Amino acid sequence: MYMKKPAAIPHDVIERAHQGKFTREDALLLLEGSPFDLFELADTLRAQAVGDIVSYVTNRNIYITNKCVGNCGFCAYRTETGYILSVQEILGKVCEARKAGVVEVCIQGGYTPEADMEFYLEIIESVKSEFPDICIHALSPMEVNYAAGISGMSVEEALQKLKKNGLDSLTGTSAEILSDRVRNIICPGKINTQQWIDTITAAHKAGISTNATIMYGHVETIEERLDHVFTIREIQKNTGGFSELIPMSFLPYNNPIGEKMLASGKFSSTGLEDLQLIAISRIILHTHINNIQATWVKLGKKLAHVALQCGANDLGGTLMEDQISTASGGSNGEYVSPAEFEWMIKGAGRIPMLRDTLYRKVEPGFQDREASLPSCRRTGIGSRG
Repeated sequence: MYMKKPAAIPHDVIERAHQGKFTREDALLLLEGSPFDLFELADTLRAQAVGDIVSYVTNRNIYITNKCVGNCGFCAYRTETGYILSVQEILGKVCEARKAGVVEVCIQGGYTPEADMEFYLEIIESVKSEFPDICIHALSPMEVNYAAGISGMSVEEALQKLKKNGLDSLTGTSAEILSDRVRNIICPGKINTQQWIDTITAAHKAGISTNATIMYGHVETIEERLDHVFTIREIQKNTGGFSELIPMSFLPYNNPIGEKMLASGKFSSTGLEDLQLIAISRIILHTHINNIQATWVKLGKKLAHVALQCGANDLGGTLMEDQISTASGGSNGEYVSPAEFEWMIKGAGRIPMLRDTLYRKVEPGFQDREASLPSCRRTGIGSRG
């Protein structure tokens, strides 16, 4: 039995949304109408899909390197001369995170000839060996493609080895907007749309879960945003390997694309657009992907809180450090405590749940095991830098 339908939305559109058959034309129609009707429908579908639980994960971002030979116009973090962490240094960061009660480490890099697939495999194996109960969420389709290529491996072989060595989840980043028109403007040196789709599909077939992302608010059109989300839905229908969608608004500071936008008087997406994209994504992906994240580091805590009434059911991670967003002018901080997440969620009338990368509930007690942790100082581990 359906809840009350927004009065201004045609009944057949409502029906298709509930059935998971929502169309591009339906999406455009809703975006032209009242945002409050859009938000109400998205919230209704959220309640059907996941109930009143709002999840979050305690995590730490670990940046392997700031070196990258790419030319992405939205990046403010890349440099051709910089650092590369050794495996020992990475283990030290994981140890610090684990002692702080972190459930997930998100290990990210760039693409540089100094970071090949053998290096990534050593990192994954070392972290999983030392900390078998921590979720390793790492690398992107772009990094897998690049590192596999310079190591003489196929993408499929690389993914199989990453899985064997302990990778729990591949990140769905480097997607940006899945339109080659857009990619040729903002990241011409990156993998193209089909390569991203093929790599994500190969990861799912190898038994590696991924999230999905969309980075919007720069040079793309509304139609291209929608096409991106529908592409994610098609992949999910074929593989079932996505755990969530993370809409990420573009931060226009300290990068070439942003500087051009600011000079023309444009400031990325508005708060209303952010909420509309979360809501329309919930509707498009209903019955296909249950989890839509409101990422506080991009939206800010208060808008992320409002997003829980517009289709979102997850607040993302505590983060511990987020150098990428702060480099691009992000001003929402680098850390939110679990206590603040719990307060935000309860304040929205929802039920908080600590989860892991794969959206499994983390039982009480995980964060109290630090006394039994190893010293995290292994010897004989190779390093680069």
